[in-house]
Amino acid sequence: MATNAEILPFHHQTILTFQTAAALTNYGGVGGGSSGISTASQLAAAWSMEDHLFQQTELPVLTRSTHHMLRFAPYAIPHRPQLQPIPPALYLQHAAAAAAVHAQHHHNLQQRTTSPASPSPTEGYHISNLFPEILELIFNELSVCDLGRAAQVCTAWRDVAYSKSIWKGVEAKLHLKRSSPSLFNCLVKRGIKKVQILSLRRSLKDLVLSVPALNSLNLSGCFNVTDVNLGHAFSVDLPNLKILDLSLCKQITDTSLGRIAQHLKNLQTLDLGGCCNITNTGLLLIAWGLKKLKHLNLRSCCISDQGIGHLAGLNKATAEGNLELEFLGLQDCNRLSDEALGHIAQGLTSLKSINLSFCLSITDSGLKHLARMPKLEQLNLNSCDNISDIGMAYLTESGSNLNSLDVSFCVKISDQALTHIAQGLYQLRSLSLNHCQITDHGILKIAKALPELEHLNIGQCEGITDKGLQTLAEELLNLKTIDLYGCNKLSSKGIDVIVKLPKLIELNLGLWLKR
Repeated sequence: MATNAEILPFHHQTILTFQTAAALTNYGGVGGGSSGISTASQLAAAWSMEDHLFQQTELPVLTRSTHHMLRFAPYAIPHRPQLQPIPPALYLQHAAAAAAVHAQHHHNLQQRTTSPASPSPTEGYHISNLFPEILELIFNELSVCDLGRAAQVCTAWRDVAYSKSIWKGVEAKLHLKRSSPSLFNCLVKRGIKKVQILSLRRSLKDLVLSVPALNSLNLSGCFNVTDVNLGHAFSVDLPNLKILDLSLCKQITDTSLGRIAQHLKNLQTLDLGGCCNITNTGLLLIAWGLKKLKHLNLRSCCISDQGIGHLAGLNKATAEGNLELEFLGLQDCNRLSDEALGHIAQGLTSLKSINLSFCLSITDSGLKHLARMPKLEQLNLNSCDNISDIGMAYLTESGSNLNSLDVSFCVKISDQALTHIAQGLYQLRSLSLNHCQITDHGILKIAKALPELEHLNIGQCEGITDKGLQTLAEELLNLKTIDLYGCNKLSSKGIDVIVKLPKLIELNLGLWLKR
């Protein structure tokens, strides 16, 4: 086996040979000369004197270093005596070829440095050369987090990322713990007009004054918001503020509504859901000052029929009312009766949607009033225990334009109610009948009369079987969503039929255990 001491002299000899081969290559290219022949003869003599080295290792090979420079390197492998000694002339041919390759490589490097340079990253089609308008279109597709990361790439991207058009419609979610003038300036620079306060430990006044273009303020769930906080914030007119969410701010009272009615004249959406200290007096203030209001949520507020009368403007001497109102949420207002529905039908004629869910005092008679409202499109009667089949008959007498009806958990609703619906509510696109006393017979009625129905909820209706699903699959070809939660009389056969509906997007089979 050849040792390192034996290989190293050989390696040194190859370097000398490389130089000699280069000289021979030049000689051959020029056309001849005695110096080339002499050098070749001397190399052959040197080769003869060191011939024993060829017998200790294999022929060196051409390799590339990490810098792509050609060199010779021997194989570091054991001596193999069966190999024949390599003649010096053959080795000369290898060396000459290597020198030619090296010369060509060196020539290419020189040519590359002298030739016209390829376009630098700042030229041509590099992303950094995109027009700002193109970058804006790209950045408009990014989330807020990704947009923040893109702004840190370079100053050009930062400037584009600060464009107001990119932040249009974005809602900033803030923790107001201390004074932050730089934060408010940042919101103004980006043109942000919507703010949600996640926690509040300081005055709101700095925010509403520092961001004059603010048009949406969400304080939902800020339990520590009081009348004092809102009094300081709304001490001046805020003509741009149009959306205010105070849901679950349980400490606010009618006093805050007085401030709001006085200084937020252009308010269009007001959410007071869960504000249990709001009374009829607060509704009088709303009816007096917020004439442009279109969306009002009063869920779980302590109000009665009299307060609804204020909103309807029944007493023009005290308040003109909110006659432009389009949505009214009265969920869980248990003090309301059928009289309140009479006030609504008389004064709030622009109403398109009303939520009366969990209003236990509403009866079938109250639905007579709602049937007279030609613009009413959505009606939620979920868990109104006193609504029955008769109420559905009243609702369909005047040819209502309802496109969405929810009577879920109205335990007095049966197949007869579906017969009335099929005879008068032809515009329905969404119908919720969860936990109603209906069967396949009632399903047949609505399937035949409402071919345009898109959303049907019949969860926990234990009278529905595979036969009813077969009817739905044959008639309601436009159905997109269906809720079969808890319908335990269905089998896999019925499910296989309903899933073949061509436009079906969502199917709820929760608690479907029996087959």
